[in-house]
Amino acid sequence: MIRAALGALLIAAPAAAGTLEGRLVTFTVMTWDDPAQPYLQARGKTVTVGQGVEFGLGPEGLTGGLDVVPVEVEIQPQRVEITYPEAAGAGAFYEAGFNGYVLRFETECALFAGWRIDRAATTLAVDEDDIFTDRGALYINVSGLHYDDQARLALDLDVTDCPLS
Repeated sequence: MIRAALGALLIAAPAAAGTLEGRLVTFTVMTWDDPAQPYLQARGKTVTVGQGVEFGLGPEGLTGGLDVVPVEVEIQPQRVEITYPEAAGAGAFYEAGFNGYVLRFETECALFAGWRIDRAATTLAVDEDDIFTDRGALYINVSGLHYDDQARLALDLDVTDCPLS
């Protein structure tokens, strides 16, 4: 009887969630209509996910008339938050098939089982169709959206229990 109850308890308990903490990640800004021929691919920056803001990108100089809008990215164990500093000013992102952010986590498996926009913490007019994943990469398309220093995006991620690379 005790064994049966313990078995039921183990089955009912949720599986341990994976984490982004301690993972190696490269962040870049990209703009394309055809991913094989991007209009802009900013210099990527690579860090290990830890406490505080992981990335703070600023303008890199015009490339084909495009440049990076200043942005800050904080990565938490199962969440990504994107904000814009005062230096970003206000405007609209260039319109293209994809104009946005790519976070590539070093892994050999499908790192994300799903995601959800935290609408209570998000002011940027992002739709579910603007976000997609591919194995260990998270893509966030902000093409044509308006931004200012109050704009914010918060994504809750269902991170799988992939081994750290």
